[in-house]
Amino acid sequence: MGIHDISLYDVLARNALIYENRPAWYEAEEDRLLTYGQLKAEVDRWAARLQAAGLIQGGRVGLIGKNSLAYFLVCGAAAALGAMVVPINWRLSAAEAAFNLNDVDPFLVLAESDDPAWLNDIQAQLSAGIGCYNLLAEDGLLQNLPSPDDASLDAAAAARVRTDDGAVIIHTAAVAGRPRGAVLSHGNMIWANLHLMQGLGVGPETVYLNVLPLFHVGGLCVTWMALHLGALVVNVRKFDAPQALALIARHKASLMFEFAPMLDALLAEQERTGLDISSMTKVAGLDAPQTIERYQQLTGGTYYSLYGQTETAMVVSLGSYNACPGAAGRPLPLTRIAIVDDDDRPVADGGTGEIVIQGPMVFKGYWGLAGETEMVFRNGWHHTGDLGRLDEQGYLWYGGRKPEKELIKPGGENVYPAEVENVILQHPAVDAVVVFGVPDPKWKEGIMAVCRLKSGQALMAEALIAFVGERIARYKRPHYVEFVSELALKSDGQVDREAVKKQYA
Repeated sequence: MGIHDISLYDVLARNALIYENRPAWYEAEEDRLLTYGQLKAEVDRWAARLQAAGLIQGGRVGLIGKNSLAYFLVCGAAAALGAMVVPINWRLSAAEAAFNLNDVDPFLVLAESDDPAWLNDIQAQLSAGIGCYNLLAEDGLLQNLPSPDDASLDAAAAARVRTDDGAVIIHTAAVAGRPRGAVLSHGNMIWANLHLMQGLGVGPETVYLNVLPLFHVGGLCVTWMALHLGALVVNVRKFDAPQALALIARHKASLMFEFAPMLDALLAEQERTGLDISSMTKVAGLDAPQTIERYQQLTGGTYYSLYGQTETAMVVSLGSYNACPGAAGRPLPLTRIAIVDDDDRPVADGGTGEIVIQGPMVFKGYWGLAGETEMVFRNGWHHTGDLGRLDEQGYLWYGGRKPEKELIKPGGENVYPAEVENVILQHPAVDAVVVFGVPDPKWKEGIMAVCRLKSGQALMAEALIAFVGERIARYKRPHYVEFVSELALKSDGQVDREAVKKQYA
C-alpha cells in the first residue's frame, strides 16, 4: 500500500476507531445491533477465515444470497484481503448464475438460498475446483467454510491493498446475450461515496434503511456510503412493505433508495396503518410523479431523482425532484458529463446525444473483455449507451437507450430485449419476435413481446411467458404478449424494430 492509497477496509477501520461505540448495523431478521467496533471485529474474523482457506489478493469470491449481515461481512473481508466479491442476483436462473460465476473463475463461492434445487443446479454447472460453502451458518445446504484456530487477520495482507485494486465485479445485463462483469475498484466506490454524501447532504446522524438487494450496485454502494458516513444501516433481507414501514417508525430511518413499486407499496401500507414515517426525509430513486408527490406531501421530505450505472459505481447526477421535475439532477462534484453524437463530437447546447462520463468513479473495465472495454472507453470517455441532453441550467434529461443498446428496466432490474428475444425464438411455434419496453402502472416499465408465429402454429400468451420464465430469470418474462400475422419489414427483408415498437407500444 502506498502513501496515497486507501481501501474500503480502511474506511471501516477508521470508523471503528472514531465511532467505536456508535451503532453501525441493525440486522432486522435477527433483531441484532452491532457497533462500528463490533462490525470491524466481525469483518476481521471473516477475513481470517477466508485467508486461512487460501484466498489471496486478486482472488474472487462468489456471493449468492439475500441481504444479510454475513453477506456484507464477506464484502468487508474481501476488501481487507484485496480480493474481489462477485455478487450474484438470486433471481437469475441457475444457468445464468453459473455463467456469471464461471466467467470470473472464483476461488470459492459462499451461498445461501431458499431453493435447494436451484442451488444444487448451480453447483453442478460450476467449473471444476470451485468450492461452494455456506454463507449462513444455519443453512444446511452446503458444507461450512473451515474456521482456523487463530481467527485473527494478518494485518500485513490488508496493508498491501491499493486504491486502484478491484473490489467488486458486478455483471451487467446481457446486451447481446452475454453478461459483462464490470470491475469497480476501491477508489471507484470511495469517490462515489464522497460525492453522493455531498449531493444528499447527509451525515453521521443518518439512519439508512437498506431495502435494495446487496447484489445490486445501488444496494451495495449506498450501504458502503452509509458506513463511510458513520451512519446506522438498518438492513432487511428483502423488501417487504409492512416490515419496512415498521422499521422506519421504530428506528426513525431518514434515508432510503428505491425502485418502483417499492415506495408506492410503502405509502399504501402507511395509509392502512397510520404509522408515522415523518423521519424519512430523503428518498432517492426512479418513480412515477404521483408517487413522489404523495411521499413529499405525507412527510415533507425530499425525493431525489438520479442517473447512473453499474459502470459508474451507481450515481453520477442527482437533484431534488421539485427543483426540476422530470430531470435526472445535475452532475455530482466528481463527475464530468458531456453529450456527443455518433462520431463523438459534442452536440449543440441542449441537443440530444449519447451521455459520456469522466470521473474517478468510472469503473476499471469489463472482466476479460479488453476489446469491449476499449470500445466503451474510446476517446477518453466512458460511453454509457444512454441518450440524454443537458439543459442551460445543467440538468441532465434522460432520453432512453441507443437503439443498439436498448434496455428495459422493470422494477429497477436491467433487461436487454435481445436476451429475451433469443429465448422466445427457442419456442418451436415462434417465427420472429420484437421485445421492447412499455409504460407499466406497477413496474414503471413493462416488457412487451410482439410475436409472429410459424404457419399453422398456435400459442397462448401464458404458455410463452412460462416458457421464458423456465429458462432465464423470471423478472425477464414478458408482461404483455401480442401475436400478429405480420411484422413490419425493412427494405432488406429484416424486421423493422422501430416500426413494430411504434405500432404496438
